[in-house]
Amino acid sequence: MSWFEWWGRFTSRNKWLVLGACIVALAGVILSSRAFSGTFATEFSLPGSESQRARDLLRERFPERGGDPATLVFQSDAGIADPAVRTRIEAILAEAAGYDGVGDVASPYDQAEAVSADGKTAFATIRYAEAPDEAADALTSLVERSTGEGLVVEAGGIIVEDSEQHGPGASELVGVSAAAVILLIAFGSLVAMGVPILAALFSLSAAIALLGILARYIGLTDFTPQFAAMIGLGVGIDYCLLVITRFREGLHNDLSVEDAVATAMNTAGRSVVFAGSVVVIAMLGLTVMGIPFVGGLGIAGATVVVTSVLAALTLLPAILSIAGRRVDALAIPFLRSRETGHSESGWYRLSQAIQRRPVWFIAGASGFLLVLAIPLLDIETNFTDAGNNAPETHSRRAYDILTAGFGPGFNGPLVIAVDLRGGAPGDLVGLRTAIEATAGVSSVSEPQLNPQGDTAVLAAYPTTSPQDPGTDKLIHHLRGAVIPDATAATGLQAYVTGATAASIDVSNQINGRLPLFFAMVIGLSFLVLTLVFRSVVVPLTAAAMNLLSIGAAYGIIVAVFQWGWFAGPLDIQQTGPIEAFLPMMMFAMLFGLSMDYEVFLVSRIHEEYVKGASNAHAVALGLSTTARVITSAALIMIAVFGSFMLGGERVIKEFGLGLSVAILLDATIVRLLLVPAIMELLGDRNWWIPRQLDRILPRIDIEGSMSTQPSAAAATRDGGAA
Repeated sequence: MSWFEWWGRFTSRNKWLVLGACIVALAGVILSSRAFSGTFATEFSLPGSESQRARDLLRERFPERGGDPATLVFQSDAGIADPAVRTRIEAILAEAAGYDGVGDVASPYDQAEAVSADGKTAFATIRYAEAPDEAADALTSLVERSTGEGLVVEAGGIIVEDSEQHGPGASELVGVSAAAVILLIAFGSLVAMGVPILAALFSLSAAIALLGILARYIGLTDFTPQFAAMIGLGVGIDYCLLVITRFREGLHNDLSVEDAVATAMNTAGRSVVFAGSVVVIAMLGLTVMGIPFVGGLGIAGATVVVTSVLAALTLLPAILSIAGRRVDALAIPFLRSRETGHSESGWYRLSQAIQRRPVWFIAGASGFLLVLAIPLLDIETNFTDAGNNAPETHSRRAYDILTAGFGPGFNGPLVIAVDLRGGAPGDLVGLRTAIEATAGVSSVSEPQLNPQGDTAVLAAYPTTSPQDPGTDKLIHHLRGAVIPDATAATGLQAYVTGATAASIDVSNQINGRLPLFFAMVIGLSFLVLTLVFRSVVVPLTAAAMNLLSIGAAYGIIVAVFQWGWFAGPLDIQQTGPIEAFLPMMMFAMLFGLSMDYEVFLVSRIHEEYVKGASNAHAVALGLSTTARVITSAALIMIAVFGSFMLGGERVIKEFGLGLSVAILLDATIVRLLLVPAIMELLGDRNWWIPRQLDRILPRIDIEGSMSTQPSAAAATRDGGAA
C-alpha cells in the first residue's frame, strides 16, 4: 500500500479528526499572523544599482530628499504671478507643508524652472522623509477642495499613482462567482460545486495569513496579497477539482466511500503533488532575478501553491469522506454528469479523429500559435507612467498639464545625488553646467545641499518623456560620459536616480537575467517530468508546447497594449510599452500552470498505457477521462484571471488578458489538439529514456501503486515491441 493510499484511508476513517486539525491549524496561522505579521512594502529596492546607491546616500544624509516626492500642479489663465492666484497657491502649499511626513515643499515662486514659459502653469514638489499611508489621500483631498474659480490644482507623483492602483477585490468576487457556475455545469450538483470553492478559500486564507508573517522577515510588496489571491483562487480550485473528479468517478464505479477516497488520493493526489511541484519550481525561479520584490513575489506564489496542495491532500479528503455519496446531492437534473463511459464520449471520438491525421493537426495548431506570436518580435518593455493611467485620475491629469506646460520630460525628472565629501560645494557649478549642456536635457535645477553640507541634489529635466527611448539613452550617456568627465578632477561622486532611472535599472537587470531564469525553470521542470514519466520525450514536447502557448499570449499582449488592437472595446486608455516585469512574471506563472494540465493529462495516459492499452488507445482514453476536468479547470482559471480585465489599471489588464488567453490556448489548442497528435505520431517512442539514465534516476510513481503494475496485456505489448 502506497503512502497516498494509506493517507486516503486514514483520512476517511478519521475524517472528523483531520477536519478538526485543519481548522485548528488555520486558526493558529491566523492568530500568529495577527501577533507577528510584518508590513508590506510600498517601494522596491535594487541592490547594486546606481539608482539604489543614490537613494541610500540620500536616506542616510539627506532624508528630506530620500523618499519619493509628490507634485502639486497649478494652472490658471490669469497667470501664476497674479496676486490673487499667488495667494491661493501659497495657502495650498502652507497646508501641504503641515501634513505628516512632509520634509519640505519647494514653491514655484522660489524656482524659476517650476513656472512655464507662458506663466500659466507651475508645479511644487513635496518631499517626504517617509510618506505615511494617508499621504496620497490628504493630497487628493486638498486638490479637490482647492480647484475652482479660475485655478486648476492636481496632484501627481509615485505616491499618488500608487494610491490609485486599486486592488482587485471586486474582480475576485466575479472570478469566484464564475467558478461556481462552471463547477455547477461540470458536476451538476450544488454540493460538488461548493466543496472545491470551500477548500480553495480555506487554503487561500491560510496562505494570506502566512504571507503576513513572512512580510516580517522578507520584503513583500503591498500588492502581494492581490497577487496571492489571483494565484490561490485559480490553483486551489483546480487542484480540488482534479481530486473530487476522481473521487466521484470511484463512487460511480461502485467503490465504497473509503475506497473512492483512497483511489483519489493514490492517483489524483499524486498528480496534484507533482503538478504543484512544477509550479513551485517556476515561482521560486523568480528568486534568481536578483530583484528583491520579484523574489518576494516568487516566494509568495510558492507559498500559496503549497497551501493549496496541502488543502487538497488534507482538508478535501476529510470533507469528501464526510459528504460521501451525498457529494452528488442537490443535483441539477439536466446538468448531472458521470465520470464513466469515456470510450463512448465525444472527447474519445475527437482524439481518434486527431490521431487519424496527426501531421495536419500538428501543422495547423503550431502554425496558428506561431502566427499569434508574431507581434512578440516587436515587443518593447519598459515601465508605464502616469500618462498611461485612466483620464479621470489625478495623476493622469497632472501629467497632461505638465506635458502641455513644460514638455514631456518634466514628468520624469532625473535626480542627481552628489556625495561632496571628496570635493567641495563649488565643484557643483561645473557639474550642473555639464549636465545642462548635454543634448536631451531641458534644464537643471539649482543644487540643494543638506544641513551638513556634504550631500547635494540636482534635478535634471529631459526633453523626452519617461518612456521615450531617448530618455534611456540620455541616462546612459550621463552615467557613462558626462558625469564622470565633469567630476574627474573634483573628487565628487554623483549618481543618477529618480523613478525613470530606477525603472531603467530594473529593466536592465531583468533583461540580463531572463535567459538564466528561463533555462532554470525549463531545466528543473524537465527534470521533474522525466522523473515522473520515465521519459525524456514527454518533457521535451511539453516544454516546446508551453513555449508556443506562452509566446502566443505574449504576442496578443503586444498587439493589444502596444499596437492598440481592440483597445477601445477593452477600455485601454493609451498604448505604450509592456511592463518590464510582465514577461518574466507571466512565464513563471504560465509555465507552471501549463505543466499542471500536462501532468493531469499525461499521467492518465501513462496510467492506461502501463495497464496494457496501446499508445493510441491510451491517448484516447487519457484525453476522454481528463478533458472534462481540464476544460473546467481552464475555464475557472480564465474566469479568475479574466476578471482582472475589469480593473482600471493598465498593468492589471495586461496580467488579466495575458494569463487568461494563455490558459485558453493551452487548454484547447495544446492539450486537446497538439498533445494527442504528437503522442500519436511518436507512438511508443513517447516513453523512451536512455537505459543509463533510467538506472540512475530514482523511481517516482505518479499514477499509484494500484495502477502501475503492468498487466498481461502490457507485458505482451512490451514484449512485442521489443
